[in-house]
Formats: sequence, structure tokens, C-alpha cells
Amino acid sequence: MGLLDNKVILVTGGTSGIGRASALLFAREGAKVALTGRQADAGRDVAGQIGQAGGSALFIQADLTQTAAITGVIEQVVAKYGRLDGAFNNAGVAGGGPIETLDEALWDKIIDTNLKAAFFCLQAEVAQIKRQGGGGAIVFNGSVLARIALPGTSIYSASKGGIVSLAQAAAVEFGPAGIRVNSINPSITRTPMTRSRIVTDDQGKASHPFGAGIPLGRLAEPEEMAEAALFLLSDRSSYITGQALVVDGGQSAM
Repeated sequence: MGLLDNKVILVTGGTSGIGRASALLFAREGAKVALTGRQADAGRDVAGQIGQAGGSALFIQADLTQTAAITGVIEQVVAKYGRLDGAFNNAGVAGGGPIETLDEALWDKIIDTNLKAAFFCLQAEVAQIKRQGGGGAIVFNGSVLARIALPGTSIYSASKGGIVSLAQAAAVEFGPAGIRVNSINPSITRTPMTRSRIVTDDQGKASHPFGAGIPLGRLAEPEEMAEAALFLLSDRSSYITGQALVVDGGQSAM
């Protein structure tokens, strides 16, 4: 038996990195997976891999910064599978630099994608789950940068700090409906979003400027973050809600 047998799970930003790894893992664990993303070819590839492995997946091309698109996503999931049992609100973008040089355009891009879209996804997901009678679980992808400060991450950190607080507030608000809400908070993970700044030494060890000094001595893999999200979406975490699960190799403990 899989941890998500017969559950319908939505993964936003499911076409690459942590989202892609999560969509594939959730399907292996028995879920019917709906995934969103802006890149159609990548989305069809992930859905195709799930189908070839005997699972069921629906790819929905969508720009979630357009809030009207979010309603359409939920409608397509329900039209295909009849319900929604949980969601991994993972879609996000990175960006930053010295505070003095940042402009409103970058603020809007990061906050609209990482926080605003996540809020309205939550709103639509909860509405559907409540129509079904409640229950279920929602997980947000936050960041260790919601807890620790590093130079050049101000807007990104603000967006992810908002995610952690949003998950906590939602857990309190939707607990009576049996809906659990948590966040995972990764450290630097080897994904396309971080690839440009990852350096590999002569021994093949990878490093990143924001990952210096991680006690475990390596960068995270997207599959490790997918496993954390899986736990929080599954019934094995049935009494866990309102929590920010830090998955950072010990970085925030330093």
C-alpha cells in the first residue's frame, strides 16, 4: 500500500525541481496527481512518466499569478478526478540582491508568485475540500530563509516568511474542518532554479554560496524535500498541523 493511495493531490509548480520530484513520488505512493506549471512540454513529460509507470496524472498549464487561473485549475482537477484531497503549494521563483538596488518589479514578481498565488491556491483548495465534507492536508513550500538571514535574500525571505505565517494561520482557521496545513522549509536544493550558482569541485562535491557550512556537508536533493512533503500530506502526520518542518541539513542550527 502507498501512503497516498486513492488520494487526489495537486502539486503546483510540478514541472521541475522539488515539484517534479514530488509529483513523481506522490504517484508512486498511490496518488492521482494533478500538476501545474507554465512549461507545457515539461508538464506533459512529468505526466507521461507517471502514466508510463501505471499511475494517473493530469497536467494543467497555468500562470498562478493570475488568480482567475487558480479557479480553473481546481475545476479541471474535480472534472477529472471528482475531488481534491490535498495539495502541495510549491510554485515559486527566486531572485534578490542588495536591498538598496532592488526595485518594485522584482518585489511584485517574487511576492506575487511565492505568496499571493499560494494564498489564493489555499483559498480555492479549502473551498473544494469543504464542499466534500472536510479533511485532507495542504503543504506549502517555504524556505529555511524564513528562519535565517543571509545577504541578498530580502524579498525572497519576506515571501517565504509570509508562507510560514500563512500556514500557521490557516491551520488554526481550518482545523475545525479537519484540514491540516503545514509547510516544509528547505535549505539549498539541487534544482534548475539554483543550478546557476552551484559549483562542483574536483572531487565532484557540489556547493552553493548560500549553503556554506551546512553540517551534513552537502546540498539537498529534490527527492528529500518530496519525502518531507509526502509525510505531511499522508495520514502518518494525522495530528500535525500549523508546523514549519525545517529540512536543511542542520543549517539553521548553526
